[in-house]
Amino acid sequence: MTVHFVGAGPGAADLITVRGQNTIASCSVCLYAGSLVPEELLEHCPEGARLVDTARMTLDGIIAEILDAQRRGLDVARLHSGDPSVFSAVAEQMRRLDEAGVAYEMVPGVPAFSAAAAALNREFTVPGVGQTVLLTRTAARATPMPEGEDLATLGLSGATMVLHLAVNRIEELVEQLEPNYGPDCPVAVVAGASRADETVLRGSLSEVAGLVRDAGIERTAVVVVGEVLTAGHFPDSHLYSANRCRS
Repeated sequence: MTVHFVGAGPGAADLITVRGQNTIASCSVCLYAGSLVPEELLEHCPEGARLVDTARMTLDGIIAEILDAQRRGLDVARLHSGDPSVFSAVAEQMRRLDEAGVAYEMVPGVPAFSAAAAALNREFTVPGVGQTVLLTRTAARATPMPEGEDLATLGLSGATMVLHLAVNRIEELVEQLEPNYGPDCPVAVVAGASRADETVLRGSLSEVAGLVRDAGIERTAVVVVGEVLTAGHFPDSHLYSANRCRS
């Protein structure tokens, strides 16, 4: 028996990987976050599979479901939105499974920041402009951020920043980032990336709070901050350069 932590992708059902889809089809139990994972993915589950929406469940309840499947010798597909390597809360589940001696694996998925980049038609690493991407979030009712990972400190590098779980605190975000990035720094907000109701906002750091309020965006969005969003004058990369040695 194995638990498969499957990245379900950012929202569009067809953005799950082939491996992820095949894994769902092979498991007799599927635990999924109903508020984020598209229902169409459940159509890949085998007939008669046990389907459990974990959106309102506690960690104890989720682990109890997994241990019940273990007792019955049934593989579990544990669907998480995006990619399970970031902001998915799989680490605490894995810790419990280690304690219980339950085998598990991770199946990568398309992360939200990749879907946001696609919606914006932008590369987040542009030669001579930005070669570092910071993936982070803010803390409100969520788990506190570790010391030294506040936005003011992270922003000292001026690197492209992608913020998850932060759009509902957009005013505070702007206040902490403006000293390092400046009020004119380009910002984009992508809500529901890859979904039918996808919304894209573009503006400057000084404008973004108003844009978000006017659009009524409160959740399921990523905020991207950095000069790469509007960069047009930059050197070609060395990758395809005629001067690159290819022997």
